Amino acid sequence: MGRNLSFEIFRYNPNQPTRPPRMQPYQLKETPGMTLYVALNQIREELDPSLMFDFVCRAGVCGSCAMIVNGIQRMACRTLTKDLLSHIRLMPLPVFKLIGDLSVDTGVWFKALNTRISSWIHTDLPFDPKKTEQPMSNRETMAIYEAERCIECGICIASCGTVLTRKTFLGAAGLNHIGRLLLDPRDQRKPRQYLDLIGTDEGIFCCFEMMACEDNCPLGLPLDVQMEFVRRKLGFIV
Repeated sequence: MGRNLSFEIFRYNPNQPTRPPRMQPYQLKETPGMTLYVALNQIREELDPSLMFDFVCRAGVCGSCAMIVNGIQRMACRTLTKDLLSHIRLMPLPVFKLIGDLSVDTGVWFKALNTRISSWIHTDLPFDPKKTEQPMSNRETMAIYEAERCIECGICIASCGTVLTRKTFLGAAGLNHIGRLLLDPRDQRKPRQYLDLIGTDEGIFCCFEMMACEDNCPLGLPLDVQMEFVRRKLGFIV
């Protein structure tokens, strides 16, 4: 027999400002292999259709279902209820704009981030639709593989003590992407241009090395190594 799970879920709809934020209880029977994603869908389908939360892929690829689970940033689709206590407290990620309940808008934040750091390949090569894509060697591809795996779930941002106190900090997600561009042979920008872009107290020099980003990254990305690479790469510029 499965356990009786007791949920406390944050509820607040910004479109109904007269109703204050609250924690709402739900009871659910645990089933084999149940994830938080499954549990939340069951609550919405059987107990409360007004509950708001995000999901797309259900496979830990889209990053949409990130939330705070018993005080720790997790992805609902990758979190098994059997690994949690029978009392489960769910909160939305901080930093990002609240849409409602457990749903937050990470898209606006990441769009602004990518605009700030010009996160696209910069090249003077003319576009020729008849040519094949510019190839990279296996060694070059593997060098950027880890950084490229970021799914922009927002967990590293929401768990960063610096971001919580300084909203303009690029965070691990931004610096990780800068490292990926520094390694990409197709990008023609010079290190000095990157230093001008992130060499401020809102960029690479703002990180306090608490590394909650790496501790909580659901994909286990080596964010500490990536940020140290960026520091060393830009630190040799005179």
